[in-house]
Amino acid sequence: MFDPAYRSYVIFAGMRTGSNLLEATLNRIRRVTCFGEAFNPYMMGWPDKDELQGVTRAEREVDPHLLLRKILDKPNHLPGFRYFPGHDPRVLDAIFADRGCAKVVLTRNPLDSYVSTRLAQETNQWKLNETETPIPASITFDPAGFREMLSETEGFLADIMQRLQVSGQSAFWLGYDDLRDGDVMTGLLHWLGRRDLERVEPATDQVPQNPRPMAEKVSNLTVMRDALAAMDPFGLTRIPGFEPRRGPAVPSFLTTDAGRGLLFMPVRGGPTEAVRDWMAGLGQLGRDYTQSSLRGWRRDHPGHRAFTVLRHPLLRAWGAFQHVLAAAKPDLRRTLRDVHRVALPPDHELALMDDAALARHFGEFLLFLRRNLNGQSSLPTHPGWASQSEVIAGFSRFGSPDLIAREDDLTDELAMLTRRTDISPVPNPPASETWPAFLADPDLANAARNAYARDFAAFGFESAPHLRG
Repeated sequence: MFDPAYRSYVIFAGMRTGSNLLEATLNRIRRVTCFGEAFNPYMMGWPDKDELQGVTRAEREVDPHLLLRKILDKPNHLPGFRYFPGHDPRVLDAIFADRGCAKVVLTRNPLDSYVSTRLAQETNQWKLNETETPIPASITFDPAGFREMLSETEGFLADIMQRLQVSGQSAFWLGYDDLRDGDVMTGLLHWLGRRDLERVEPATDQVPQNPRPMAEKVSNLTVMRDALAAMDPFGLTRIPGFEPRRGPAVPSFLTTDAGRGLLFMPVRGGPTEAVRDWMAGLGQLGRDYTQSSLRGWRRDHPGHRAFTVLRHPLLRAWGAFQHVLAAAKPDLRRTLRDVHRVALPPDHELALMDDAALARHFGEFLLFLRRNLNGQSSLPTHPGWASQSEVIAGFSRFGSPDLIAREDDLTDELAMLTRRTDISPVPNPPASETWPAFLADPDLANAARNAYARDFAAFGFESAPHLRG
């Protein structure tokens, strides 16, 4: 009777997407049950219920997997429930680990969902059958509230999609308009394994609540139109990012026990040596941490501060270029010459380049960086030239820094840190580095902006760095 691949199902949906109608359609079928919003923290499946399948709300709070097992363990039956944003996240891992649990994703035009939700809140009318009269009402569109709802919905669906991809599973995707289509409902039940059903008709005990034009449902339609026009649903202003995700790089972190403690999270290619020497002036440095040992250090140092330091992208790229010239393997330089249009002279002539040649080849290197950071080259993205925004995102997978300082403001930023962590006396600030004068060339600044568009947008760097020649 049932496809052995699916013993249960979950409907991922949101408020006012038509999930009540879908549940009613499923519950009309023999040996198919939908247990409502089983993991809604404010109710047990349906409003005014404090018990479901013999499990109380208190018992669910202690162990939600108890209710999950009670719902889904029904041989020769197809049980399921609805799961919305804001429902108990503790059961998600178990849901996606169970390949015998079918995943159904129900979506609706988010503006329609928002307006319908607001109307239901105004009238307290959440369902409507054909014998009931809809309560007339209109709502005032709130742009901030809509953006918040849209962000939550997008995040929820992105998480579901990512979990499906990682686990190698597929879902049955439904739109709001599909719910009254008997062909689609039949296809859904056949996909769930109920091929014994020749035809599945949608439930008829619920009717649309607000089949009116939007102008009759929203009192400030012009405000809504202006707010929607200002949004960017297609990501036209988004800066594409194709860099690989980075880990937290914990082994590179440095600590000092001075005062309440400082934790330095270096961005490779930044002023790491200068900050390290400054910290060494405070006392012995801790290094070579694992995530476990660093968590222990943090627990042992209440009131500590973690910080990192940003360098202007042009200067950081120059440091990466110097590394390529002086310290990288010859194979990298050969590949840059032969494949990536960085016309470096032979290795034995690198040290003979004058400033004009260095500036020209650095410009070629910046063009390569733009392609590399956009995923357009076969060479991996080196940590020394990766976007600082991506490096710091990697830090956050362990713990975010309390302070993101700028190299230009380092003296003031470090003085503030030492005051907040009760460090005294304070060593002299790190010395400023010197840079070639040709880095002030506007063409190089423009090339760096093109290569590191995400960093310029994220951190507000000026087009040209402040140079000390």
